[in-house]
Amino acid sequence: MALRPVQVNIKAVDSTAVGRFWAEALGWSAYGHGATTYVGPAGGLVRPDPVALGIAVVPVPEPKTATKNRVHLDLAATSEAHQTELVARLRALGARPVDVGQGDVPWTVLADPEGNEFCVLEPRGVYRDTGPIAAVVVDCTDPQATARFWAEATDWTLHEVTGEGAALRSAQGVGPYLEFLRTPDVKTVPDRVRLDLLPYPGDDEKAEVARLRALGATDLDLGRGGGDVAGTCLVDPEGHEFCVLTLP
Repeated sequence: MALRPVQVNIKAVDSTAVGRFWAEALGWSAYGHGATTYVGPAGGLVRPDPVALGIAVVPVPEPKTATKNRVHLDLAATSEAHQTELVARLRALGARPVDVGQGDVPWTVLADPEGNEFCVLEPRGVYRDTGPIAAVVVDCTDPQATARFWAEATDWTLHEVTGEGAALRSAQGVGPYLEFLRTPDVKTVPDRVRLDLLPYPGDDEKAEVARLRALGATDLDLGRGGGDVAGTCLVDPEGHEFCVLTLP
């Protein structure tokens, strides 16, 4: 048994506007399903292909705080000229530069119209075939242990482990990476950005959730402003929120 990451879930006060931003930013399509705006490479699909990692923008009443998100997206660039053009286009769409303590680096840190941070990377060979999203990046105090949990929770393969981070990728070797980076930051507010997982057809959702609990996940009470979720929401051993969605 295993679960597949299917989408990055972003909370937003204006989910329609933020969904449009991400659709235009990635060159994808945005479409509504209930109150949620989905963004993916193939318009009209409620569940994007698991290796593509779509985006689900969920409406919530509370705006983002000044606290830096513990999960963010890295966008890929194919050349320095492409990186420059992409940054300019994203700023024209409503993104703004932000300082998260990055210093002098070759990538550009921006925030979407509601303040969710993301990076536009300089061209790197490792991301040449990921699509527009190079990686989903997770801040951790123990990236190795967190990556081991996610490798056991999902069917993604552990690709690299260093003293400062670890990376997973789809077993098919396509799509974005899931990267865990060592940072001193600890969780102080509910996650604004999280991953949603989905069982494979025929798998037992309840058994999968029980397996995650055995691996060290704990139950999460979304409470007010958590958005409507058809499934079970949990917290990984380091406090990152995620949800196991119910198969449609």
